[in-house]
Amino acid sequence: MPAVVVLGAQWGDEGKGKATDQLGAATDYVVKFNGGNNAGHTVVVGGERYALHLLPSGILSPGVVPVIGNGVVIDLQVLFREIDDLDARGVDTSRLLVSSSAHVIAGYNRTVDKVTERFLGSRRIGTTGRGIGPTYADKINRIGIRVQDLFDLDILRQKVEGALAQKNPMLVKVYNRRSVTVEETMEELLAYADRLRPYVADTPRVLNDALDAGKTLVFEAGQATMLDIDHGTYPFVTSSSATAGGACTGSGIGPTRIDRVVAVAKAYTTRVGEGPFPTELDDADGTWLREAGGEYGTTTGRPRRTGWYDSVVVRYATRVNGLTDIVLTKLDVLTGKAKIPVAVAYDVAGRRFDEMPDSQTDFHHARPVYEYLDGWTEDITGARTFDELPINAQRYVLRLEELSGTRISSIGVGAGREATIVRHELLP
Repeated sequence: MPAVVVLGAQWGDEGKGKATDQLGAATDYVVKFNGGNNAGHTVVVGGERYALHLLPSGILSPGVVPVIGNGVVIDLQVLFREIDDLDARGVDTSRLLVSSSAHVIAGYNRTVDKVTERFLGSRRIGTTGRGIGPTYADKINRIGIRVQDLFDLDILRQKVEGALAQKNPMLVKVYNRRSVTVEETMEELLAYADRLRPYVADTPRVLNDALDAGKTLVFEAGQATMLDIDHGTYPFVTSSSATAGGACTGSGIGPTRIDRVVAVAKAYTTRVGEGPFPTELDDADGTWLREAGGEYGTTTGRPRRTGWYDSVVVRYATRVNGLTDIVLTKLDVLTGKAKIPVAVAYDVAGRRFDEMPDSQTDFHHARPVYEYLDGWTEDITGARTFDELPINAQRYVLRLEELSGTRISSIGVGAGREATIVRHELLP
């Protein structure tokens, strides 16, 4: 049975939660393999809206085993707040598995994140201040705290002492903040240890055993391709691998076990935080897209930057991830526009780029070369087959498919789980 990776083709917030939820009915495991609570998925099921940050969206599908992989960084307070919220709404969270090797966000990581961002001033990255980047930095610097450390007091104390030996001089001498004590950090982390223990597992072994047993697994990326630490618009990126390769390192399965790579792309483009964004709109069209699409962050509530569909970005995502399918979301938001611009290339000081510039400087100065497609006025939210779409909406989808270099297999025409047109099945 297949292993399918689901990721974002743009800068995030494309609707990955809805895509993994759609796959959930035919899925045995849904695995979150990177990121933390710096991003969220909004999923609508039966008219009920769920905002998930750390939990895989597959947790909303009965019978699916949701897994938080080793590549995730976990804020334990956020994790159990989400669990409590879902339990209160009648969602069964008992199946959740958490990797023993996932790293834990400590309070000092959140403090470092916030003060560092303020210190950068105009050079700020636009982080959410939730400690994600500093926790990944600790992981790379080999002073991180893992889930399994919470169950060995001597190891935990040694690791906290080692981390604070580095953090406190910086907090006090550079940022003029108070030092953090070992005891307060120990108390913060151990407050959740007993409750966390039943969820903890050797998830790489569990997942490989599941594949051997013929189960279907979906690997769900946080963030998106253009925010990937290696392949995104560096330095305005996240701190983890949000591309298809990250599914392997962040979950402990080998690349030969992946059968499909599905990218989710909006029918337009959005971005949160700082960094270049060639098709960004600072006009009435940008405001219209934001309001019509409800483009406000699931995690932060921040208004998202908005722009037209950028086929150069999606072609890049196709190449970097080895995409097999695209799920196009929010096509209904474009209803009512007489002409819909689509970026087919970039102009950089008179030079045309049909593919992503290798130079960050060139990308920063890129201006979109638009092709204008005819729009439609008909309400498409009730369409359930491709032929039920207005002819101009069909032509729009087909042109995006041609430009993006990957087949568009599913089309979102509304917020609900059922508001979807399936052109090709995502599971092989």
